[in-house]
Amino acid sequence: MTDDTATDGLGDRAVHAVSGPGDGTAGSAGVSSHQAPHRVLGLTDAELSAIRAVLGREPNRVELALYGVMWSEHCSYKSSRIHLRRLPTDGPGVLVGPGENAGVIDAGEGIAVAVRIESHNHPSAIEPKQGAATGVGGILRDIFTMGARPIAVMDPLFFGGLDDARQRWLVEGVVAGISGYGNSVGVPTVGGELTFDPCYAQNPLVNVLCLGVLPVERLVLGRATGAGNLAVLLGSRTGRDGIGGVSVLASAGFAGEDDGSETAAKRPNVQVGDPYEEKRLIEACLELLDAGLVVGVQDLGGAGLVCATSETAARGGVGMDVDVTAVPLREAGMAPDEIMTSESQERMLAIVTPEHLARVEAVCARWEVRASVVGRVTDPPPDGPGILRVLDGFDGPELAAVPAASLSEDAPLYRRPLRRPAELDARLADDPGLLPPPDDAGADLVTLLTDPAWVYRQYDHQLFTNTVVGPGGDAAVLRLAAPGLRPTERGVALSTDSKPRWCALDPRSGAAAIVAEAALNVACVGAQPAAVVNCLNFGNPEHPEVMWQLSEAIDGMSEACIALGLPVIGGNVSFYNESGGRDIDPTPVVGVVGLIDQLRTVPPGIRLTPGASIVVLGSLTGDGAANLGGSRWAVEVRGHRDGTPPPIDLAAHRRLIDLVVGLGRQGAGNAGVVGIHDVSGGGVGVTLAEMALGSGVGFEVAGIADHRMLFGEAPSRVVVATTDPESLLARAGGAGVPGQVIGVAEGERLVVEGLVDVALTDARAVWQNRLPGALDELAANS
Repeated sequence: MTDDTATDGLGDRAVHAVSGPGDGTAGSAGVSSHQAPHRVLGLTDAELSAIRAVLGREPNRVELALYGVMWSEHCSYKSSRIHLRRLPTDGPGVLVGPGENAGVIDAGEGIAVAVRIESHNHPSAIEPKQGAATGVGGILRDIFTMGARPIAVMDPLFFGGLDDARQRWLVEGVVAGISGYGNSVGVPTVGGELTFDPCYAQNPLVNVLCLGVLPVERLVLGRATGAGNLAVLLGSRTGRDGIGGVSVLASAGFAGEDDGSETAAKRPNVQVGDPYEEKRLIEACLELLDAGLVVGVQDLGGAGLVCATSETAARGGVGMDVDVTAVPLREAGMAPDEIMTSESQERMLAIVTPEHLARVEAVCARWEVRASVVGRVTDPPPDGPGILRVLDGFDGPELAAVPAASLSEDAPLYRRPLRRPAELDARLADDPGLLPPPDDAGADLVTLLTDPAWVYRQYDHQLFTNTVVGPGGDAAVLRLAAPGLRPTERGVALSTDSKPRWCALDPRSGAAAIVAEAALNVACVGAQPAAVVNCLNFGNPEHPEVMWQLSEAIDGMSEACIALGLPVIGGNVSFYNESGGRDIDPTPVVGVVGLIDQLRTVPPGIRLTPGASIVVLGSLTGDGAANLGGSRWAVEVRGHRDGTPPPIDLAAHRRLIDLVVGLGRQGAGNAGVVGIHDVSGGGVGVTLAEMALGSGVGFEVAGIADHRMLFGEAPSRVVVATTDPESLLARAGGAGVPGQVIGVAEGERLVVEGLVDVALTDARAVWQNRLPGALDELAANS
């Protein structure tokens, strides 16, 4: 490699500024040595000019490497920050909002809830098991960094069509990674989503949400304060795994090669996880926080040590000196830039006062967690920013010196061009409601039924024994209990949702509908929706159409959150989800946290009971009820991806949520409700079928005129099974929510008058076998 910066004072180490695992000569992405050093690191010419302006000089190789990872799309949010500012983030219960490792809300009685959602899409496409596993590990660290004990994980997953042999490798690897890590570290996986669509064939999406609980007084932030305080690196040794993870993988798309060469070339950029090290790290960190031995804590995730040190220093308005020779290594010959940017897993940075160091080391030794002083907090210069310095020994030569905030808070901010897709008007006008009706609506209904149990049965969702409602419900429900918390009857509900079919057609209304659906899901289990987190999965931000989709989705999400009174307390943006120049459908994922004041009984759930009346709350025949735009029936059965999605009335939706929260709680006052399920993908037909399959009880209903009413997915509707329909309809009327009785739960058939007549046993056979059968068929043909 040609050394274009031979005067940077690094000697021979400068040659290895982008060295990957192995020969130490090639760039970590296998980039041509003829390319300019800053471009090898993912920096543009304009960004190099900006770095020169910040430093007032030419950056050396280590400094370029620091900016290369911290100014990547993944770390800097340089293309999305300007839009994210439009989201509402304030609320009466918000303790910590966006900008920290996790959002935190007050759950009452001195208990707080921390929640975070992240993506590990690109690593999972390259090495699905380790990519997904380290996604779980990273999100757990985001939670216990705040002082919270992780108690639940959810995993929205998106793969290509089940007729593609590669999907079996991806599905099995991702599920094995999530289950292996979560089960081993001792945190239950309590729900998620499972979506198959051809747009994800080369670029699967692996999103992970984690929730933790903590006493309010244990809340700690990821910031460094106090000149002379020490930066102590906790956990695993540092290796070359994951170098370039935020720049080579997460901030670039896939070329679309199908011969395995791209996967092989990028595999070294995927981190390798150790759940047992993570478990020890959790316990050590929580003990340190309980004892008041740390000033601040920060996870080492994307961009590794440079991210942790620069972000904690910038948040605290201080500088930091980092000694790369003090970092414990597991590979010989690592260059300073590799040490600073490695994304080796199971590592934390604690800010500790010198007088507490011995006690910190003792706690870590008891948990068999490595603790090494690698830095010290410094005062900023007069009238200047805090400086992050990388040193070859605390008293050795300076290898890099940059303003800490220039790497994080002051990273570039782009206003990229927006363009509405040229073909969108034609797509919106192509109404699937005009397609010929099905010859057999019952057969189409069964086609839309898929039991995700093959996935979630590989997860232990009862760890801690706090899970009241696990995978398969509208939302997961857990007791707010953990070691160190005072006993309480309070509970928490979690739901994650997405509507990529809708967002491909109308990202604004689609994103609003996602927020609305997730909030309604937690209401169905008796929880009051309290806060939102989001994971925004989009294509290449250099495509103006993608930026238009993002901007529209954020506006729709903002409108829904304001209307429903929900603050956005954190999130993640994943760009460059593309392959061969084709972007995925816009896939914002929304997680909603709901709070339950008294969790004394199990919610009614997705079921029917013999003799119960079946009631639809919300409009069965009103605006959009027969709209098939963006519906599962249109896309999955007829292959028709166009049309205009149904509208949403957010004021009416809020009235429905307020009503349903009370109905989702068992006991006196819930109008005889014995089962409840929101209407979403597949419409009223799939909702009814899932309630029947969840209980083994059939139904007979009427008043559904045609397939459009059966499969239309208009929002703001729930199906309720009740033993007291008069009381239920009276309560609905008082709340301003329309409702009508459509039938009764009975027998062993699924009957919709004039449309459907299917044996429950036949539907169950297809429902249970669809996913494992498809995977077995792929295995047989591969």
